Amino acid sequence: MNKIFETPLYPYSHGPDEDAQVPVRHQVVIVGAGPVGLAAAIDLAQHDVDVVIVDDNDKVSFGSRAICFAKRPLEILDRLGCGQPMVDKGVEWDLGKVFFDEREVYSFDLLPEDGHQRPAFINLQQYYLEEYLVARVRELQAEGKKIEIRGRNKVSAIGTHPDHVALEIDTPEGSYNIEADWLIACDGANSTLRAMLGKDFVGRVFEDNFLIADVVMDADFPTERWFWFDPPFNRGQSALLHKQPDGVWRIDLQLGWDIDKEREKRPENVIPRLKEMLGDDVEFELEWVSIYTFQCRRMEQFRHDRVIFAGDSAHQVSPFGARGANSGLQDSDNLCWKLKLVMDGKAPESLLDSYDNERIHGAEENILNSSRSTDFITPKSEISRLFRDSVLNLAEAYEFARPLVNAGRLSVPCTYDGSPLNSSDALAGPNRTRPGSPCPDVELPGGYLLPRLGDRFTLLTIDADAPDLIEEDGITVERLALSVKDDPTLLLKDRYLGDCESAVYLIRPDQHVAARRPAYDDLQFRAAIRRATGKE
Repeated sequence: MNKIFETPLYPYSHGPDEDAQVPVRHQVVIVGAGPVGLAAAIDLAQHDVDVVIVDDNDKVSFGSRAICFAKRPLEILDRLGCGQPMVDKGVEWDLGKVFFDEREVYSFDLLPEDGHQRPAFINLQQYYLEEYLVARVRELQAEGKKIEIRGRNKVSAIGTHPDHVALEIDTPEGSYNIEADWLIACDGANSTLRAMLGKDFVGRVFEDNFLIADVVMDADFPTERWFWFDPPFNRGQSALLHKQPDGVWRIDLQLGWDIDKEREKRPENVIPRLKEMLGDDVEFELEWVSIYTFQCRRMEQFRHDRVIFAGDSAHQVSPFGARGANSGLQDSDNLCWKLKLVMDGKAPESLLDSYDNERIHGAEENILNSSRSTDFITPKSEISRLFRDSVLNLAEAYEFARPLVNAGRLSVPCTYDGSPLNSSDALAGPNRTRPGSPCPDVELPGGYLLPRLGDRFTLLTIDADAPDLIEEDGITVERLALSVKDDPTLLLKDRYLGDCESAVYLIRPDQHVAARRPAYDDLQFRAAIRRATGKE
């Protein structure tokens, strides 16, 4: 068993808030020290916000849980100071294969186009990500930032008020009360805060169960994602095999609906299933076993006055497609810059409504893709099964059928089409960088584009004149001037200009495009800044 599961990273210690005569008020309290809660806390602390994270645990998550991290979340983690350790430790992969029975019928290549700093995907156990995030919290504390993790601190009651949220916290030494100007709920799919507020999910629960087993073994399987439909070792069901660091492999086995979950998790029942899949001659050890049910659900609203939900506490999708943690990190990335502007009085509180608008859009997109994957993987009628099996048979020989194979559409970054923060598109440029889109990376002389954009509003000019600095209603926007003359690969032109001769982009702090035009127009871009901060 990996000792990291057993080591407290943020053990309980008695703090001054517990002895205060009146509840101490904090700017932001985050409930949940998983990846999303930690990421949000780091993001806010880097912008000098006082943050307290409370969690009823004191160590990293048990088991791998999330293991696939896509390029976009890795780029977000770069801005939080954790991207490089992830890539250094993770297993990079780009090839996936789909099998029907024992035949390979389809493969796909996720290798990103040239000019990106980060790979398409890495596999890495969630507990490593949490360890790196906690280490980053410690670095920020050493720098004097006001960020704190309180382990063995469990929220037992919540009270909402027009200007703050009140919390009662249970600890090993008793209970105490604190207040928060804002509360971010990142306490997972079984969120106690959601229950305390009387909120619930809407959506679908699919009638199927999957066994997850993380096994430690010395195997010579390639670093690829293998997915089976109706394999000989799990007839009538499906299976998945993925490699992780440290000789750990993730195996998912479909079990069906009417099962005894506790019985199926026992080693004496799990090990024979794995031997049938891997062969009797493969030696392995069980590191973690769990059973999950496909669920594609979300809250109707993520923001409830001064309580804001993010990650699994706000939405759930089936694991195939790696949409859980990847989507949750995009939640925090979307939220934190907006909350900072509101707290500083530089944007109206209504700006936070755009978090609901944009991230519900992202959740709906994930739920749609995840539901379609689930319906293909686990057909619920004979007609659906005939369709799926026909597609798989055709995919082996005919290219036209391969896009119909759905073994889990993998996570892609969300484009916020229709966002109230977008200005109308005034550039006949590439569709991939239209307003609402995340900025694609480009390799430039001396480095990459995304690190130069940073986590602030930026005016990106490409062969266009503009002021070096714009001050608009309390918002400072700095210019980043580039030219295709300094782009020997022409990737900058391909991704941001297309057939246009010049372009000016307004980029948000989360590196999504807010506006773009062929040239700088002062009135138009000042209006775009106001719109992107919820003032128009």
